Amino acid sequence: MALIRFDIMTLFPELCDTVLSESIIGRARAAGIVEVFCHNIRDYSKDKFRRVDDTPYGGGKGMLMKPDVVCDCFDAITAGAETKPHTIYLSPKGKRFDQARAKELSEKERIVLLCGHYEGIDQRAIDEIVDEEISIGDYVLTGGEIPATILVDAISRLVPGVLADPECHEKESFGDGLLEYPQYTRPYEFRGVKVPDVLISGHHLNIDAWRREEALRLTREKRPDLLDGSEKG
Repeated sequence: MALIRFDIMTLFPELCDTVLSESIIGRARAAGIVEVFCHNIRDYSKDKFRRVDDTPYGGGKGMLMKPDVVCDCFDAITAGAETKPHTIYLSPKGKRFDQARAKELSEKERIVLLCGHYEGIDQRAIDEIVDEEISIGDYVLTGGEIPATILVDAISRLVPGVLADPECHEKESFGDGLLEYPQYTRPYEFRGVKVPDVLISGHHLNIDAWRREEALRLTREKRPDLLDGSEKG
């Protein structure tokens, strides 16, 4: 049985499924650790032309996704569930997604992701089914599909068994609140630049200390906001 299940409600299921069938997440799906189901909201349109949108009351540009097709899709994919799955609407109005929230969400058994499109979704559908709104940044995209795949990727890699070694995500950027230290591989010298001597010293305590200091240095330079005004020891 999968450790986590994602249901993505979208107008472009092939887009999401293609992205999430590759690399680490694709292998986790094939192994049965993670389940991802992409549902076409258009399948629940009662219109003979399969329309899912209409003009907004009060005027304004653009079209809104209708509440009935969204809620009918949700009802169909959650029918038989013992409890309502945690449902997230990908929206620029939401709280910004970060590693801490990814970790919290990785502990859930089932998550439904609602992808908006056009000018958004009728508020009644949001109020009816959504538990939280999440944004991946302060900019606007044409739809919620790319943000949805980002959430699935970030959350899934924290699920036990998805990565070969838990240390892979414990020591990378944001794993401990800092950016990741610089890393090097062969050749020892490349275009006149050598690998730092400490990394070939074999002295693991010195290596750990160097990596910690480099992580702090990079965080101070590139993302001082992560330090919250204090150095992490």
